[in-house]
Amino acid sequence: MTILVTGGAGYIGSHYVRLLERKGIDFVIVDNFSTGHKKFVQNKKFYELDLKDFDEIREKLRDLDITSIVHFAGLSIVSDSQKMEKEYYENNVLASKNLAIFAVEKEIRKFIFSSSASVYGIPEQIPIKETHPTRPINNYGKNKLEVENMLKELSMEYPLDVVCLRYFNAAGADEDGDIGEERNPETHLIPNIIKSVLNSNEFIVHGDTYDTDDGTCIRDYVHVNDLASAHLSSLKFLDSNKGFHIFNLGSERGFSVTEVINECQKLMKTKIKFKIGDKRDGDPDILIADNKKSVSKLNWKLEKHTLRAIISSAIDYHKNAL
Repeated sequence: MTILVTGGAGYIGSHYVRLLERKGIDFVIVDNFSTGHKKFVQNKKFYELDLKDFDEIREKLRDLDITSIVHFAGLSIVSDSQKMEKEYYENNVLASKNLAIFAVEKEIRKFIFSSSASVYGIPEQIPIKETHPTRPINNYGKNKLEVENMLKELSMEYPLDVVCLRYFNAAGADEDGDIGEERNPETHLIPNIIKSVLNSNEFIVHGDTYDTDDGTCIRDYVHVNDLASAHLSSLKFLDSNKGFHIFNLGSERGFSVTEVINECQKLMKTKIKFKIGDKRDGDPDILIADNKKSVSKLNWKLEKHTLRAIISSAIDYHKNAL
């Protein structure tokens, strides 16, 4: 089989590509490098193209023998989605629609979509099950939900089998230390803490008045390689399960910002300088996944589930990247 990997030069996509290489599975990467990194796809088969241009998709990919699509590509900074609504809609919704139409045209049966826990909005219960109401509170979450609904409709009308994977907090880096989380600007907690130490900067904690034991918000962190393995499991799942499916990808364990800082301090053997800043609009107190469905149905195993393993791998990558 040949898997088309969109966004394969990005954070999670590059780790999925690494997994395919280790498994000896054939793939081709599509990326426009707006946020991905060409160094992550060196010596790999890739096409530089813009998924917003349907004619370009058809022209460059129509002769490839693609058996499945794993769709990572898109913009992902929540705060930017509020300020750049049109750009986010075009890159996340319209581009995904083009790709799905191409899949239908080419009779590519399997489609795995990178969705997000942001589709749930403010949780009504913890841990969050896939049956939880979807009420996104930002444009990023709204984009993800719109694509999910579009794929569901297509799967009912055409022979297109779909898995939507709702990520909680992706974190960590590959054990080889040469690919990892690298954004500009960086918005995620763990790389920002690590970079603050390596660059001798003060770290800003966004609020300490959440309804948690220490006042900082709690999140469910999942190692990026565990996320990658879930995509491979999802393709196998579609061998015998047709139609449309949704799975949470989380660890069922939450850590507060303070706990993450403390673990970073232990591993980096230094006192981390930080100050308390303003809370971010719409940040829930606690986000923790119920992952029982993905564990049972996908046979998904969290190999690198501890916070220490996640942070250690991230530290190694950022030290190597200096």
